[in-house]
Amino acid sequence: MTPTKRLEIFTRFRAASPHPKTELEYSTPFELLVAVLLSAQATDISVNAATRQLFPVANTPQALLDLGEEKLREYVQRIGLYKTKAKHLMQTCRLLVEQHGGIVPQTGAALEALPGVGHKTANVILNTAFGQPTIAVDTHVFRVANRTGIAPGKDVLEVERQLLKFVPDEFKHNAHHWLILHGRYVCQARKPKCGACLINDLCEYPEKEL
Repeated sequence: MTPTKRLEIFTRFRAASPHPKTELEYSTPFELLVAVLLSAQATDISVNAATRQLFPVANTPQALLDLGEEKLREYVQRIGLYKTKAKHLMQTCRLLVEQHGGIVPQTGAALEALPGVGHKTANVILNTAFGQPTIAVDTHVFRVANRTGIAPGKDVLEVERQLLKFVPDEFKHNAHHWLILHGRYVCQARKPKCGACLINDLCEYPEKEL
């Protein structure tokens, strides 16, 4: 794919959605961290339903520690892998209090040192909470990057490197959100909605519907 095509693709994404954002509900970096940790292999809808009940009761590391793991489980029990997630969340809260003064750190290394926080989660936090030009690659981003030809790669890290290399700087901050939303609602896994795609003429997917 040519640089001119990529520029046009992201120009169209920006025109259609100038201020894209995560569909997870949060009001602080810590709330976002909790929501992203809970969202692994779960829908944003299920996470939001849980955090709407949880955050009014406990929305700081210390408050969650005071709540306790057993009580936390009750709030998140409808989310997949909730027992493991609750355990990781309590461990993360303890480290945040003991090592970071209860504040979510703003470096990838420090975030990835927290239990349950992988590379993708760290990138989401850095981008969404702190405005850093990171690009988190989930299944939607991976599919769209490969299928369209924007940034093909055999695994998520390669796709991330390709995106960071090829996405023009002016679009890097929002690229993650545009690609996720495009993959979630238009360029879907089983049956992409090519007829409703705003980049159909630029996409290099050989099986696309014109």
